[in-house]
This record gives sequence, structure tokens and C-alpha cells, in this order.
Amino acid sequence: MVIITAGMIGVGKTTLTKLLADHYGTEAFYEPVGDNPVLPLFYRDPKQYGFLLQIFFLNRRFAMIKQALANDNNVLDRSIYEDELFTEENHRDGNISDMEMATYHDLLQRMMAELQALPKKAPDLMVYADADFETILARIKKRGREYEQFEENDDLYRYYHKMWTAYQSWFDSYHESAKIKVDLQKYDLEDPANQRIVLQQVDEALAKIRS
Repeated sequence: MVIITAGMIGVGKTTLTKLLADHYGTEAFYEPVGDNPVLPLFYRDPKQYGFLLQIFFLNRRFAMIKQALANDNNVLDRSIYEDELFTEENHRDGNISDMEMATYHDLLQRMMAELQALPKKAPDLMVYADADFETILARIKKRGREYEQFEENDDLYRYYHKMWTAYQSWFDSYHESAKIKVDLQKYDLEDPANQRIVLQQVDEALAKIRS
């Protein structure tokens, strides 16, 4: 069973991914953030590093989904299916040129075609983590990554709001697998009781897939 988690920056995907992986006794694949040398550069100068960042993420996410589908027993913290959302928004902002966007789409199409040649072609379930914008901002501030802080950076604040808005329709557009939305504003995963509620919701979604 392959599960992917999805959601806005700061919503709690990494915590959710670990919770699911521990619950199902499987391996967790985490989004390449801590070992990503391009991400801090992008936050400082998105127009210079926008395309490089997306190619870095695309390459890593492609490798992750291929390994996960081959093993058929994993949980992924964000996946290749979400990647285009960020790239399209960077393109709209002028951080990625039309030529770079065309190159990205060509690479993405080739990668997706390669996935279709695998015995297992897609995840079994996508778990989308949802929360309102103010909750997102509070969690970004709390986790304290210096390059993510927005209090004195209006451009970064607008970027977060733009991405949060884009995510509101992304869930409906996702059709690669079964999907479920979990409310991580209502069910903050720092509370063990909320963890049990969320796990029950995912258990029930998986049971429907198996039935």
C-alpha cells in the first residue's frame, strides 16, 4: 500500500507522514528540504533560482515515487503529483520563463510516462492535509526555519497566500488515486487524541479501497 501526503507549506505534512508510517509499520520518504541547497537561495532570490529549485525537486520526487511504487509499502511526504502546482505558480510570478516552463513540462511528461510502465503505476491513497491560512503562518513561524520567516518580508507573505489559495482547488483536480482530506487545523497532531482520529479516518479510507 502506497500513501502520499499533500498540502501547503507548514501545514504539518511531515508530522502526518511520520504518524502514518509508524502506524502502518512502513518506510517514510520525506520531502527534500533539509538537504536542499537551492531552497534557501530561492527564498532570497526567487527569480534567479526558481527554475533550478523546481528541477531539483522534480528530480528528487521522481526518484522517490519510483522507489515507493517499486517497494509498494511506503508513505511519501509530498510527491511528484504536487510538483507542477509550485512550478506553475512560479511561472505565473515570472520566476520561471516560458522556455523553462516548456522544458519542465517535457521532463514531467517523460517521467509520468515512465511511471506508467511500472507494475504499480500510482499510489493507493492521497491524504491531503488542510488548515486555514492563519494556522499555516503560525506553524511556519513556530518551526523557525530562518529563510521561511515572513514577518518583515511582504513578498514571502504574498507567496504563501498565493500558494495556499492555489491549494484550495488542487485537491479537487487530483485524480491519480483515491483521496481523503484531513483537517489538521481542527485535529492538531500534537494531541495524541487527534492523532487517533486522523489515523481512524485514513484507516477507513483504506478499508474502502480494499473492499
